[in-house]
Amino acid sequence: MSSAWLLPEHFADVLPSQARCIEELRRELLDMARTYGCELVVPPLVEHLDSLLTGPAQALDLKTFKLVDQLSGRSLGLRADTTPQVARIDAHLLNREGVTRLCYCGPVVHTKPQGAHASREPLQFGAEIYGHAGLEADLEVQELALDALNLARLGPLTLDLGDARILLALLDGLKLSADHVAALVEALSAKDAAALAQHSASLPEACRAHLQTLLDLYGGVEVLARARQCLPQSPLLQRALADLEWLLSHLQQSHPDVHLGVDLGDMSGNPYYSGVRFAVYAQGYSDALLRGGRYDEVGAVFGRSRPAVGFSLDVKVLAALIPEKPLRAAVRAPWGEEQALRSAVRRLRAQGQTVVCVLPGHEQQNDEFECDRELVRVDGQWVLRAL
Repeated sequence: MSSAWLLPEHFADVLPSQARCIEELRRELLDMARTYGCELVVPPLVEHLDSLLTGPAQALDLKTFKLVDQLSGRSLGLRADTTPQVARIDAHLLNREGVTRLCYCGPVVHTKPQGAHASREPLQFGAEIYGHAGLEADLEVQELALDALNLARLGPLTLDLGDARILLALLDGLKLSADHVAALVEALSAKDAAALAQHSASLPEACRAHLQTLLDLYGGVEVLARARQCLPQSPLLQRALADLEWLLSHLQQSHPDVHLGVDLGDMSGNPYYSGVRFAVYAQGYSDALLRGGRYDEVGAVFGRSRPAVGFSLDVKVLAALIPEKPLRAAVRAPWGEEQALRSAVRRLRAQGQTVVCVLPGHEQQNDEFECDRELVRVDGQWVLRAL
């Protein structure tokens, strides 16, 4: 018999020490994004379904929890991704000319986990730049992403670059359904040659060969030279390779400690990417810690198709990888009604000190704090004494 207190699968309570770690990291991420000029927005967790799943966000339909609004009777959805909401804010509420940098941090909810051990309630942090079509915005977002992961001090990072235009160029002129393209994308991202052969069997022979070639076009920066030799000379594809080369050269100069890679077959991540896409990995962790890229068409459905580029990550995942920190130092104090004692406690807290009062009849037991000092009365004065 199952307990009524059990949570649904892939949902979990976050207990004190880890909750504090998550919250401190969230604040650091938002403060770091602000140093780049990002403004904070807080979209609602729930929206009308026809707004939440409009345009490119339709691909999120199966990931989205749905419910009925008891006030209006309309269908609502719990957001599964924040970027479509931020695109709506940029297009309708801000409606600015020129560049807008936005960031956010809040929960998203998924109907199914994205991995065997993944949460269905990630805490999504992201940063996005609207209004600039040039590679300068892509580079800024990638550098911001690397700075975000460096806050966790995870050690060596690997940034892999790809481009959605490469597959678009290979499929140019072919009238394929969205489901057919999605099956090709899944096979490429999984590097599943058999599945790719199956789903490309009806395509022209040259196209099938080029798709199979993508499976092997991953590795270091030398992959770009190989791609120029074995892929078609279409203008769109060559422009994508040139853009990747430009970004890699600048990242090599600004982040020599980051291992840079290229994976031209990796199409995983959000389905609305329209250009350069990237993922960042940390040593010892197999999954990407964040993904990002360019999605210039994401705001078109809101009547304002603006150039856009950004990334997102799960703060909970990142916080779980941070090495355990020492317990926070605290002051132990007796509980009492004496005004001098209560004033001393308030004064210490106003200075930013953690003061844990021992309530009558209880010994202090806190897993998150280590009381290394105590408040004691000496010659009529309340003073701190080391424990």
